[in-house]
Order: sequence, then structure tokens, then C-alpha cells
Amino acid sequence: MKNRRVVVTGLGTVSPLGNDVPTTWDNAVKGVSGAGPITHFDAYLFKTQFACEVKGFDPTASMDRRDVRKVDVDTHYGVASAVEAINDSGLDFEKVDCNRVGVIYGEGIGGINALEDEIRSYSLNQENGPRFSPFLITKMISDMTAGIISIRYGLKGPNYVTTSACASSSNAIIDAYDQIRLGRADVIVAGGAEAAICPSGVGGFNAMHALSTRNDDAKGASRPFSKSRDGFVIGEGAATLVLEEYEHAVARGARIYAEIAGTGLTADAYHITAPHPEGEGAYRVMQAAIEEAGLQLNDVDYINVHGTSTYAGDIAEAKAIKNLFGEHAYELNISSTKSVTGHLLGAAGALEALLTVLAVKNGIVPPTINHAADDEDPEIDYKMNFTFNQAQEREIKVALSNTFGFGGHNASIVFKKVEG
Repeated sequence: MKNRRVVVTGLGTVSPLGNDVPTTWDNAVKGVSGAGPITHFDAYLFKTQFACEVKGFDPTASMDRRDVRKVDVDTHYGVASAVEAINDSGLDFEKVDCNRVGVIYGEGIGGINALEDEIRSYSLNQENGPRFSPFLITKMISDMTAGIISIRYGLKGPNYVTTSACASSSNAIIDAYDQIRLGRADVIVAGGAEAAICPSGVGGFNAMHALSTRNDDAKGASRPFSKSRDGFVIGEGAATLVLEEYEHAVARGARIYAEIAGTGLTADAYHITAPHPEGEGAYRVMQAAIEEAGLQLNDVDYINVHGTSTYAGDIAEAKAIKNLFGEHAYELNISSTKSVTGHLLGAAGALEALLTVLAVKNGIVPPTINHAADDEDPEIDYKMNFTFNQAQEREIKVALSNTFGFGGHNASIVFKKVEG
């Protein structure tokens, strides 16, 4: 069977920048940081006391109140973003074969809040015996978001979760792309969710020195590719893309945001948390995605980079881009939207894919904020255009979205403008 074309026909998000796509996109383009003091718990004694939290979110706007208490916060975010994406796509599930519509979602951690709460309760009440919520397992397991979305809409195609640390939701999108292009499904609701701004989440990343501790400057803390960067800012939320076979989308008159032209997956095979210092895995994953798309290196106009604001990660990715693209590295735009959203862990790839799709559709590159001219790292080549501090308008025909995860997981997705 000839590989089929796969396009994006719906978008949805709950993010630190807003609880829908228009608000999130507007704030990303304006360079508005989503960071602020942690409100989900008392972080007074923690090294890091700020995060990019979701704000003003009501799960009952998209879920029945009885169902809300059966699942954790990550699923609340995921379902809300999926509802927006499906509504945006214009799909009428009474008019399509739901046996060929699936849900593939990525989560790096899953229901950590529920697990933490239950263990705390157990430790305080051991004299009464082991008493746990009957919903602990449904709250904790990371596949529940995909399950709830499929149940809500009666979607009976491929349904599962992908887990590869911070690359999880990029892997979900890539799997969804493969399911459609190989003819196993016509539509896949794909994305990712994460809600790990809790004591064990923040404390765990603090213990490994991964988070910024710039408590006096939360909004300025995420500063990818700047010399003074001191770690990532943890974020939370969800993003969903509706992927659809091209002819299926055209037949129903769907709006098409962009086409997925190719994907890449590699492993660093180097270290459980640190990237290869020369960005070897990042180099190969971008190369693989571009080759699968049948494109040339100089076709790429924009890269939404992993760009976490960690010392080693930013250097490795910048080296990979320069080494792969050569002189063209100075012609394309690069930006890290984590500078405004924070790092959504398992949901990062989906949110950044969504922002990359909108960059292609709208011809605008969101900025990498918080960079100062006197804050340059001698190991980074600033002749490359990191789109510092201000969005830039340009035609974007081809864009890459990069996502890398602890364990050495690398994922890259090529989005292409669809003419006409």
C-alpha cells in the first residue's frame, strides 16, 4: 500500500499561557511568560518556588463532575484540550467510521498527584489499615486520558499511551502519523498531558539540579541559549492535534493547518539524563525526519527546538543544528517556546508541535524570550537566528519540531505548509 498523506485538521490546548488555542498562541507570539509563584502546594522550603502553572481552569467545563473525581489532573487537562481540538476539526463522528478513528496520547509521568496524595494519606493513617481510594489506579495510570477521550466520543480505533519522558507526546504524534499513513486508521486524536507541579515532582527535579532556582525572577528564569541559564522551569497542561488522512479531510471540506511530511526517532545511547555533548542523537533525528519527508536541508525555514534552558542541553542542540545544516543554519529561524510555556515534560512535544503548526499556518515565528546581548555563551554560535525576544514574520513552508527526553530519546517532526 502506498503511504497516505497525513494532515492536521484540529488543535486544542490547556497551557500556562491560556486555556485555549487563541489565547495560548497570542501570548506565545507576544512573548508573555507563563511563570509565577507555585500555588498548587506550599513550596516555601523548596529550592524552586515557581513554575508555569495552568490558571483559572475548570475541569467541569469539559467533563461531567462525577467523572472529574475518577481521574487525575493530567486527564482533566487532556480531555479539555481534546474537546477543543475535535470541535475545531469540525468532525461529526456520526458521519465517519469510528472503528477507524483512534486516540494516541503521550504522558511522561501520569497521575503523580493522586499517587502522592494516597501515599501521604496512608502514611498518616496506618493504624486503620490500608485504605485507598477505589479510583487510585484510574487516576494514576498514564493511559487513562486516551481511554476517557475514546469513551467520550465512541472512538474504536487504535488507543494507547506512549511514554518516553519528555519526548512522550511527540512519540504519540509520530505513532498517530504512522497509523494513518499505513492505512490502519483515517483519523487519530493525538497529543499529550502532564500535571507534575507537586512536591515530589518539583522536589525530584530539584534533587537532580534540573530546575532553575531563580526565585526572584520567575518570568525571566527560562532563558534558553543564554549564558546565565540555570535549569528549566517546570510547566503543566495538555495539547491535542487531530491528525487526518488528506483525502478524508478534503472530502469533508476540513480546514487544513499543515501536513506532517516526515518524522525521526533516535537514541543517544549515552547517559540517562545528559545529552550527547555534540548533539549526535539530535543531529541524526533531524536528518532522519528531513530525509523521510523527501526534502533538502535548505528547505527548512524554522525549528521549534527542545531548548530547555539547561546548560548541557542547549549547547548540544545548537551544535547539532550548526553541524547538520552548515551555512543554512544561519538562514533559518530557531526558537524555544519553552521560554514562555516552561517545560511541560510529557506534554511538551504536543504543545510545541501545536505552536509549530500555527507558525507554519500564520507565518510567524514565536520568540525565545529573556535573552540579553551581554549574556552570550561562548559555546553557542549567535550568528544563528534564535529569534530572541521578539516574534518575526516570515513565510514558513517547512518547520521542524524537536523533542528530547531523559533516557536519550529523540523525536523530530516535519510540518509542511499545504498550498491552496
